[in-house]
Amino acid sequence: MARIPETAEAIAQIPQVSEVYSVTGEFDLVALVRVRAHEELADVIPGTLNRVPGVTHTETHIAFRTYSRHDLEAAFALGYTQAT
Repeated sequence: MARIPETAEAIAQIPQVSEVYSVTGEFDLVALVRVRAHEELADVIPGTLNRVPGVTHTETHIAFRTYSRHDLEAAFALGYTQAT
């Protein structure tokens, strides 16, 4: 897709989109959409994101839990005091 940067910039301007990544593999871009309720995705995806020039297909995955090094380190550090 020759318009990847332009399409990514347009997607990044959508208020509910927090991040857009250029990726390898089956898709060219991955956008993280953050909404308060899953029902809002019905407005954001088909109503806004799918209308961005260059978007030909979307696939939606809903995250229900987050795991990151930062979150895991914080969780395991609860109640632990490091000796100085």
